[in-house]
Amino acid sequence: TFTQVMEGKDLYQVNCAACHGSAGEGQDWRTPVPAGLLPAPPHNNEGHTWHHPDQQLLEIVRDGGKTQGSTMPAFKDRLTDAQMKAILAYIKTLWGPEERARQAELTRLNMSDHK
Repeated sequence: TFTQVMEGKDLYQVNCAACHGSAGEGQDWRTPVPAGLLPAPPHNNEGHTWHHPDQQLLEIVRDGGKTQGSTMPAFKDRLTDAQMKAILAYIKTLWGPEERARQAELTRLNMSDHK
């Protein structure tokens, strides 16, 4: 909903923009940092966020990205599930229609796999 997206935009600016950029432009995410982990990817069409179903994206936000090989910290102690979903709703507005459709299909398929 519009309200969820607007809440997500505010939460994104406070919690995510420092690494992922205020417009979702991200960092040079294909070049590992000295620890071998990948920095923050863009959340626009240039990144790979839209290649993952909602459940996986929410798990990465909640638990951090070390298992994915990234520097993403865990937000489970800072954000509620509803706040994380609002941020994801906002991030989806940074994608084009084709990317949103592809990601929605991945999410739908992922949900049917877990029934």
